[in-house]
Amino acid sequence: QVQLVESGGGLVQAGGSLRLSCAASGRAFRTYAMGWFRQAPGKEHKFVASISWSGGSTAYVDSVKGRFTISRDNAKNTVYLQMNSLKPEDTAVYYCAAWGGSYRDYDKVGYWGQGTQVTVSS
Repeated sequence: QVQLVESGGGLVQAGGSLRLSCAASGRAFRTYAMGWFRQAPGKEHKFVASISWSGGSTAYVDSVKGRFTISRDNAKNTVYLQMNSLKPEDTAVYYCAAWGGSYRDYDKVGYWGQGTQVTVSS
C-alpha cells in the first residue's frame, strides 16, 4: 500500500516561492506516475502537474506553465513541486497523488496524500 505525506505549504506574498514535498512509502514508488492536484475554497480538485515514473516526462496545467516545476527523487521516494511567481489564484490545498500507468492518465489516481495548504497574499 502506497502512503503519501505532503509538506512545505505556507503563507507567502504574491511573487514569492514555495517548494512542496511529498514523501511516499513502499518500494514500488519507482513504478508509479506522480502528480499534484489542488482544491481552492468552494471548488473541485484540479490537476496541476504530473511526472512519469522515470522523471523523464512532465505535464502541467496551462495556468502554471513556466512558474511551477515538478520533479522526483526516486532514491528518496519523494516528489516535489517548486512553485515560483506565486499568484493569489494559486491559493489552495495541494494534494500529492500516485497512480499506475502513464503520467498522462491523471484521471486514474489510486493514492492521495492528506494535503498541504498554500496561501498567497496580494
